Amino acid sequence: MQSASLGSQGLTVSRQGLGCMGMSEFYGPRDDAESIATIHRALELGVTLLDTADMYGPFTNEELVGRAIADRRDQVVLATKFANVRGEDGAFLGVRGDAAYVREACEASLRRLGVDHIDLYYQHRVDPNTPIEETVGAMAELVAAGKVRYLGLSEAAPETIRRAHAVHPISALQTEYSVWAREPEAEILPTLRQLGIGFVPYSPLGRGFLTGTLRSLDRLADDDFRRAQPRMQGDNLEANIAIVERIDALAAERDATPAQIALAWVHAQGSDVVPIPGTKRRGYVEENVGALDVELTVDDLASLDAAGQAAGERYADMSSVNR
Repeated sequence: MQSASLGSQGLTVSRQGLGCMGMSEFYGPRDDAESIATIHRALELGVTLLDTADMYGPFTNEELVGRAIADRRDQVVLATKFANVRGEDGAFLGVRGDAAYVREACEASLRRLGVDHIDLYYQHRVDPNTPIEETVGAMAELVAAGKVRYLGLSEAAPETIRRAHAVHPISALQTEYSVWAREPEAEILPTLRQLGIGFVPYSPLGRGFLTGTLRSLDRLADDDFRRAQPRMQGDNLEANIAIVERIDALAAERDATPAQIALAWVHAQGSDVVPIPGTKRRGYVEENVGALDVELTVDDLASLDAAGQAAGERYADMSSVNR
């Protein structure tokens, strides 16, 4: 497994990580035994970066990850997040970034994960009612106390990133990025590279759409949140299938899977880009790691670039009441 540096503070991770969200919520039924086996298989393959958040489940995903790594903590770069507040019943209660909540959330995550420190601690969403300086100042105190090693942000705007980085070095910024979600290229990526911050794309497979297996919503569970996503509705769905067909054709030419082509495209965007494709099945982890052996040519990349941006809004943000 290749390694990559996130930021300039010393954080080193595997070139590809594992997103654990879907193991507990949003993507149909849970299977904790298979999910834990999937995490173990990822570690066997050299994946070190595991990504979770307190809101996933809610709360249960951190507990699941904690159980999975209890006897192999030293193999893991553990990333989790705070700020999206949820009730025990799953209700979305808004976003908080005030100092008191930062401390409270961290203690709760440490307890659920069963660890004494978090390697990479993200603010999951920016609190519009709390200055970013207060939030990152409280996060910096966690670093000083040894409870957190490195800091990250998720879905933050360029100016917010700059203000945060001035308070304490930010090692990673997380947002959606894939062949069909190219928005970060305009302002986010240039800002990160100017400041020396690593980039961690989530949903690099377009929530499964870019794997070529999802041509309609019929096969999704009733509670699968993708059913409500704008890019998977009506005319948007039909238009976006054309992007998948471009990926499918290239996969056939290269003797690879569509998922491997989509991930190879993300990897080709720079050594500071570390995608975290999510899955809850061992077979898909093995397939995704195989993308690191796929080298796309200049012509391949041009063909995928020509596929264009996806039709429809990115998604209804999960930090809101309406997700």
